Amino acid sequence: MENIENPNTEDQHSIHLDKKEDQFQSRIDMIELRTSLEKVKSEIAKVIVGQESMVEHLLAALLSNGHVLIEGVPGVAKTITAKLLAKTIDVGFSRIQFTPDLMPSDILGTSVFNVKNSEFEFKKGPIFSNFILIDEINRSPAKTQAALFEVMEERQITMDGTRYIMEEPFLVVATQNPIEHEGTYRLPEAQLDRFLFKINVGYPDLQQEIAIIKNQHENKTEDKTDVVNRVITAQQLKNYQQLVKEIIVESHLMEYIAKIIVNTRENQFLYLGASPRASLALLTASKAFAALRGRDFVTPEDIKESSYAVLRHRVIVSPEREMEGLTADEIIRQILEGIEIPR
Repeated sequence: MENIENPNTEDQHSIHLDKKEDQFQSRIDMIELRTSLEKVKSEIAKVIVGQESMVEHLLAALLSNGHVLIEGVPGVAKTITAKLLAKTIDVGFSRIQFTPDLMPSDILGTSVFNVKNSEFEFKKGPIFSNFILIDEINRSPAKTQAALFEVMEERQITMDGTRYIMEEPFLVVATQNPIEHEGTYRLPEAQLDRFLFKINVGYPDLQQEIAIIKNQHENKTEDKTDVVNRVITAQQLKNYQQLVKEIIVESHLMEYIAKIIVNTRENQFLYLGASPRASLALLTASKAFAALRGRDFVTPEDIKESSYAVLRHRVIVSPEREMEGLTADEIIRQILEGIEIPR
């Protein structure tokens, strides 16, 4: 008996393959974004050895339009990395060194009397830029810190009844030494919450230390930033930030984020849990990490990778556990391990 082949079988198989390809095909074109950010990494790597995690988180913050706090002992390339990142983007850059005698007007600006027209004129301070590097933020007292955090949150200031809007993009990268160091002021929790990320920077390992020494020996230029080129325009950055907002997040992943945040509030080892602002920060950051990986959708791994930098400065370890040496990162790890990963 002759076998009769179904003429539609091949067409049906072809349709099935097309559907399968569409399932994994990026619905948002992320190629330009990823290519540009890889160029940024390459430029920074000309000077910085290691510190890949810090660079990745800084790029994620750029895409999220969120501010960053970098903590580490002196000499671990906190400031130079932020300066190099700023140089790769064609935007205004301003650096402010925080000191114990720094006043709010030194940051925001002040009104100066103009003798020619007998009127006061507002002279803008260094905060009026796109990329602001605040060095040793915890060296200044609370009054100066409060002036900075207001403009970070509102992205505007009001002076003498006039409102001044910060020009986008507007990113603050602040560095601080560990609070155990002499002459530092602990940042209040409400002010820490303004930062999207808190990045902890440790010492390099042996091989990285050797590479740093060799790099310094072979580099004959006085200014290390001279070798770094601009690769992204301000408009491109704005476009990328808008693109990140469109990245897809499934409902079960939103529930996963909520479970992580709620768990911090119910955790017996934490004196203070994370607020709803942390939920939104985790959502935004996970989208940015997905974009860095060239995807237009968020995975549980993106959320887990974001969790430490988003949460470590938003939770407080209970005094008893802190005395035992338990850290916020260890508790966050326990929380992530205790929640079933959605698939």
